[in-house]
Amino acid sequence: MKALDIALKDMTRSFRSFFAIVFMFVVPLLVTGMFYFMFGNMANDGGFNLPKTQVIIANLDQGGPKFQVNPKNIPGGRDADTMGELIVNILESDEIAELIEVSFAPDAGAARAAVDTQVSQVAIIIPPDFSEQFADQDGEAVIEFYQDPTLTIGPGIIRSIMNRFMDGMAGVKIAVNVFQDEADSSDYAMTGLVVQGYLDTSLALREDPEEDLLDVRAPSSAPQSEEQESQNLLLSIISPIMGGMMIFYAFFTGASTAQSILKEEEERTLPRLFTTPTSQTTILSGKLLAVFLTVLVQVIVLILAARLIFGIQWGDFLSVALVAVGIVFSASSFGVFVNSFLKNTKQGGVLFGGVLTVTGMLGMISIFAIGSPAASQMGDTVSLLVPQGWAVRGLMQSMSGEPVSDLLVTTLVLLVWSAAFFTIGVWRFNRRYA
Repeated sequence: MKALDIALKDMTRSFRSFFAIVFMFVVPLLVTGMFYFMFGNMANDGGFNLPKTQVIIANLDQGGPKFQVNPKNIPGGRDADTMGELIVNILESDEIAELIEVSFAPDAGAARAAVDTQVSQVAIIIPPDFSEQFADQDGEAVIEFYQDPTLTIGPGIIRSIMNRFMDGMAGVKIAVNVFQDEADSSDYAMTGLVVQGYLDTSLALREDPEEDLLDVRAPSSAPQSEEQESQNLLLSIISPIMGGMMIFYAFFTGASTAQSILKEEEERTLPRLFTTPTSQTTILSGKLLAVFLTVLVQVIVLILAARLIFGIQWGDFLSVALVAVGIVFSASSFGVFVNSFLKNTKQGGVLFGGVLTVTGMLGMISIFAIGSPAASQMGDTVSLLVPQGWAVRGLMQSMSGEPVSDLLVTTLVLLVWSAAFFTIGVWRFNRRYA
């Protein structure tokens, strides 16, 4: 009972400190709030908006042997008398109008000059013999693709569309070659039907051929409104950051609260307590219990505040409870452990500026590397070298809805860390005040 009284007294002194309140509660929420407003506009705008790619076309194709393509197989149902016109029709289709803005140049030089002067980003130059080479069984139809070398996304989209088109057209020549190799010479007059049949199946895979050019799908199976998608995007960014801030500052709180033992030693209040009838074990137990309870209050308040302010979904109650237990035990025991190696509070600068900052940043590597799969995988491995990394892992498992069995493993590891830190810390403090 005396240990609890000592713990409550230390907690009261901690929560009376304006600096402690700001450090424990305001700073984590404030940092998360900054990211919330920073990324809020992007989420409300529907995420990343890709600007239109300026494409200039120099269609010099003079045509060749007549070929006929059913207009229903061409985007927009327009006619095309040459292969060059077919390409132009595809790039001018309504489906990709939001991605591409097409203009025309009278010759190849003008098209290249438009890219060199950054008037356009991509130039597509269709040579005069393009249709003729395509119709020639042994010919090679080539399109010149000229782009601004400083750009990647826009030109990459155009290149992908053109590659798909050219691959499909190459299939026509393959079909003709196979037909002529297998058919009698008397049947060569049916070559046009073979071409027509191939185009019917390759360009009209669906009732609406434009759907084959670009198929955009939502990542979720259930349809969502724009407002829901924006909110989900924002939460996917904010939730890991808030979790990381909570863990980062929980370890700082554990260390600063445990440092009260050293402070009272310097103020000579601790030696006076040891002269009272209360045993040294009871006094130290009360001090250590204060560390645990202070971190517990901090974690609970931050979880509830983040849920109410930012709408963060931490997971189901059991998962969150397991993670919270792991965070509280590891943060408080780690604070006891590192303070047991300090001779006085003046060395606390090394503790806060060095040990806790480095281990805290290592633990949050996996959060900062979320956007890169390779970096995220490496970050997951490196972060598990410190207890903060296991705490972050448990929190991410809870938020992603992973099975409780996986969370039990993570929590067990955190408790092992905690037992080791607490045992060493208590042993060193007992030796110190023996």
